[in-house]
Amino acid sequence: MIVLHVHVQVRPDCVEGFIAATLDNARHSICEPGVARFDVVQQADDPTRFVLVEVYRDADAPARHKETEHYARWRDAAEPMMAEPRTRVTYRDVHLPV
Repeated sequence: MIVLHVHVQVRPDCVEGFIAATLDNARHSICEPGVARFDVVQQADDPTRFVLVEVYRDADAPARHKETEHYARWRDAAEPMMAEPRTRVTYRDVHLPV
């Protein structure tokens, strides 16, 4: 499994719009055969910061995800809402009961 943590900081006036766009993307993403999980978490002490926790079944699944209509819709909606470019950290699973 491939685990990605995508860190996003959005502009304060865009928090609700970002949540709406990201939940739409997450709901569609978990229907993809290569996606095991797609979690969205918001930082408790700074509501403008989010982490998308994406768990993929194989190494090719992240690229296939980026080819979907719902990803393109999210990217086009979310990028203008970001206070800074998003960052991504890739992990390998050690113990991940999915």
